[in-house]
Amino acid sequence: MNIHRDTFDAAFARCPLIAILRGVKPDEVEAIGEELVAAGFTIIEVPMNSPDPLDSIARLAKRLDGRAVIGAGTVLTVEQVAGVEAADGTLVIAPNADTAVIAEAARRGLVALPGIVTPTEAFAALAAGAAALKLFPAEAASPAVLKAMRAVLPAGTRVLPVGGIAPDNMGPWNAAGAAGFGLGSALYAKGLSAAEVRARADAFIAALG
Repeated sequence: MNIHRDTFDAAFARCPLIAILRGVKPDEVEAIGEELVAAGFTIIEVPMNSPDPLDSIARLAKRLDGRAVIGAGTVLTVEQVAGVEAADGTLVIAPNADTAVIAEAARRGLVALPGIVTPTEAFAALAAGAAALKLFPAEAASPAVLKAMRAVLPAGTRVLPVGGIAPDNMGPWNAAGAAGFGLGSALYAKGLSAAEVRARADAFIAALG
C-alpha cells in the first residue's frame, strides 16, 4: 500500500487537473492555493525553477493538508526528489522521463509524473514506477497522437496533455482519451492575483463539464 499514491488517486478522481504555479512566490502561494481549492482543484504543482520552490511547497502542504496534493514540477535530479520529500511534497513531476528520478520517487513512496512524447519513453517511465504520464509538450503532439499511443499503452494508463491547454481546446483531447490535464500559463502566470487565478480556475472547472 502506498498512502501517497492512494491520496493522489483520490484527488485525481475528484479533479483531474494539475495547477502549475510556475514563478509563484512563497509569500503569495497560500492565497492562490486557497482560491484553487475553493474552485475545485485538488492537485497543485510548484515548479523547481520558481523562486524558493521548496518553501512554497512546504507552505502549501501545511496550509492545504487534507484538501490538496502538493508537489514539485521540473524535477530533474535524484537529489531534488529528496528535497521535495523533505518539504512534505508528495508529487514529483518532470518535463522528461529520467528513469533514475522516477525510480527514486517511487522508492520514497512519492508519486511520479514524468514527461513523455513517444511510446518508447512512456513504456520506460511506467517500468520505472511512474503513476501517470505527462504528454509534453502537447503542442508538439496532437489528439491523434494521444489516441494512437493509448492503443498500445497498458489499459488504465493515465496520460495528461500539458502545454498550451486552455478551456476551449480540451474537448478534442478528452475525446482522444486524455485522463486529465496539466495547466500552465492559461491558469497561472507570474504576477496574477489570487482573484485572477480563481477566475481562470473557474473557467477550467466549467470546461470539464
